[in-house]
Amino acid sequence: MMAGYVTVIIVGGIVVLMVLILSLVTISKGYAHKHTIDPHPDDKEQEDDREEEDEEK
Repeated sequence: MMAGYVTVIIVGGIVVLMVLILSLVTISKGYAHKHTIDPHPDDKEQEDDREEEDEEK
């Protein structure tokens, strides 16, 4: 009967360690990801207007 408890504790410990390791790997990959931000549409319109003004000169 005691061997059953020991087995459950060992298997449970292995599962906890696997989840911990996978969580740390996932978090590490998330921080390593390069994030980019798209330009704001209003900024794009202003830039286009400036280019048109420069072409007219």
